Amino acid sequence: MTSIWVPILALIGGFIALVWSADRLLSGAAAVATNFGVSKMMIGLTVVAVGTSAPEILVALTASLEGNPLLAVGNAVGSNIANIGLVLGITAIIAPLPFAQSVLKTELPWLLAATLLVLAVMFNLELSRTDGLILFGALVLVLYVLMRAQFASSDGLPDTIAEELDELPEMPTKRAAVWVVVGLVILLISADILVWAASSIALTLGVSEMVIGLTVVAVGTSLPELAATVGSALKGHPEIAIGNVVGSNILNILAVLPVPAVISAVTLEPAAFWRDGGMMLAMTIALFFFAYGLNSRPIITRFEGAVMLMGWIGYNALLVMEI
Repeated sequence: MTSIWVPILALIGGFIALVWSADRLLSGAAAVATNFGVSKMMIGLTVVAVGTSAPEILVALTASLEGNPLLAVGNAVGSNIANIGLVLGITAIIAPLPFAQSVLKTELPWLLAATLLVLAVMFNLELSRTDGLILFGALVLVLYVLMRAQFASSDGLPDTIAEELDELPEMPTKRAAVWVVVGLVILLISADILVWAASSIALTLGVSEMVIGLTVVAVGTSLPELAATVGSALKGHPEIAIGNVVGSNILNILAVLPVPAVISAVTLEPAAFWRDGGMMLAMTIALFFFAYGLNSRPIITRFEGAVMLMGWIGYNALLVMEI
């Protein structure tokens, strides 16, 4: 078992490098766009929205190209489960989370629609290239509708994206371009290291790469979301937390999950649909109940946060039993 420590250390180092390089890439790309006169609205809805999912997208791309598509699928599905159960669960325990109006009106219904769509294409236990293209097409549609809604609205950018933009540093174009290149190169290298480490751990423990993607990799790629949402709650902006998670989950389904399907058709085990897809749907429906049904006002209470967290822990305990 001593040999397992090498991939474990590589996995930790890969996560750290992945998060750091994604931040550098996002900062550089946003600065370049700003310096070329692109509006904050457009930067927020494109560069920032997609850039925050760059780690998951690059991990999915690397895993698929290296012949480990189940790791990519597990990462996308597991991240959605962890974002709701772990991230929102812990944050709601710290401070009750209200739903912003933009989340209630547009983003949450789109998340449920995207979740149902991905379960529909997974029902035959295969993700084909056609399925991947359907999901990418849905991504384009969602981004287009959200852009139109934001440009037509007088409320400005969603709080999650506005806060992200405020925290991005200003820098000269040349320096920003260097950070784009450096961030992208390190992002690619760290994604490759992470995929190798996760695959090695799966091989050493004798479990499927899907399970490692659902657990270790999913939690690792959800840690930045956890830090951001807890930080927002502690700063007195708890309404940002739900929007951050809902937006991330939509992109996981429509931008990350299609990657392995488009590169090469993926055959799934029945558990990937019934257990993992079912848990993802259950967590999403729980959000709907908290938003529209269970309380007199749309809020996730501390008790409801504890319920979501316990659900996530129970689900992961079930997965660990397979190891």
